[in-house]
Amino acid sequence: MSGPGEGKIELKGAKVYIHQKGKSFARITHIDVEHPALNEIIKEKEATYAAGKIGGFFIGLKKDT
Repeated sequence: MSGPGEGKIELKGAKVYIHQKGKSFARITHIDVEHPALNEIIKEKEATYAAGKIGGFFIGLKKDT
């Protein structure tokens, strides 16, 4: 993990869940990250991509916002 740095904004109060397939209507196991600020960056149904990194993962946007 790289931690805090220039150009990084910590999302205090973000809720993160591992959502298991077959429970609460999940079709596949996935990770939910919930925070109001994310609605300004990723629009509903907008496609993104994710990649693993040491200690976690990142979500990449397919266009600049």
